[in-house]
Amino acid sequence: MITVKHVNRLGILLALVLIFWGIAPFFISAPITNDVIASSIILVLVGIGYIVSVINPAWNKAILFIEGLIFALCGGILLSSPYDILFIIIGLFVLVVSVLAYLQRLPKFLLKFFYR
Repeated sequence: MITVKHVNRLGILLALVLIFWGIAPFFISAPITNDVIASSIILVLVGIGYIVSVINPAWNKAILFIEGLIFALCGGILLSSPYDILFIIIGLFVLVVSVLAYLQRLPKFLLKFFYR
């Protein structure tokens, strides 16, 4: 039977895989472009954020807020059109969800993910 401890270990393993995928393009002989830099930043920071949220679940809202900022800024600065608009929209959506979670204005079925 799968327990919470096993799920946390699998989550940390997934986060380490995301971090590895984020830094892998810099170690192989692939050209480094803005798209590679943006995806690497996003993958590494999402992996680090997931590790922090597994260790300290009370930080979920703050991590979600920071990840929304990262998505919007990396999309707006480093990516070309139409991907920049898509990442800005996703980042702003994540920002709005995290602010609504801080204010406890989300529906009950969503608030249970932020307040345990």
